[in-house]
Amino acid sequence: MELSAIRYEDMEILLNDLFTRYGYDFTEYSKASMLRRVNRLFIVDKFPSFAEFRHRLQHDPLYFRRFVEEITVNVTEMLRDPSFYKTLRTTILPILATYPFIRIWNAGCSTGEEVYSMAILLKEAGLLHKSLLYGTDINPLVIEKARKGIFPISQMQKYSENYIQSGGLKDFSAYYTANYHLAKFDSSLMEKMIFSTHNLVSDFSFNEFQLILCRNVLIYFERELQSKVFKLFDYSLENFGYLALGSKESVRFSPIADRYRQVGKEKIWRKVNEAG
Repeated sequence: MELSAIRYEDMEILLNDLFTRYGYDFTEYSKASMLRRVNRLFIVDKFPSFAEFRHRLQHDPLYFRRFVEEITVNVTEMLRDPSFYKTLRTTILPILATYPFIRIWNAGCSTGEEVYSMAILLKEAGLLHKSLLYGTDINPLVIEKARKGIFPISQMQKYSENYIQSGGLKDFSAYYTANYHLAKFDSSLMEKMIFSTHNLVSDFSFNEFQLILCRNVLIYFERELQSKVFKLFDYSLENFGYLALGSKESVRFSPIADRYRQVGKEKIWRKVNEAG
């Protein structure tokens, strides 16, 4: 059996260093998942020792950016889980349509595909003009990509299939301009988006929302950190607002569970009363 290049104790030292030096707190992320990713970076970048790896991270901010990019999970796709988006179309958006203004937060948005997906749904429901979409992520590099709205053209066939299965009303290609191997999404979608770095571990609430989406992020957190993030979402969500999670995530057993009711079969919960 191959031994890990970095042990748990080494990783704890490393993560404490990063919190002290840069203010990024990864200490409550899933330890097994974090150790795998830290070891992969250590091996790929061919460090001869833990001491040199630690020194580079402490004293090279550019390398720290690479570290953040590599250890944060950035797997995403437009209209992922079409049945989820179909429920948003048919059940959630008609209720949000009754609001004079709609604020939506996509937390842990990665390169922004799910934010653009939401904008398309809002446009087709005639709601984009009175909506504002916030996309946040801990990783500044993926936020830069999200702002540009440019994605590989090779992904468009898959995204188009997701779009059709989610109840799409048009030809998906109407929303982007193809240029060689890239697809640039329409500026009318981007006008209603605000992208920013935000750390779910240490940053505070920054607005009140009718819908918060945080899909397939919490699975990488330990239970205590999950509880902290749920409280942040609860504080940020107005009464009767909606919280949408990933397929393997749940509000059940969280400190806010008694104030939320699941909507249908999808991982969407409605806030039914305020904290006492």
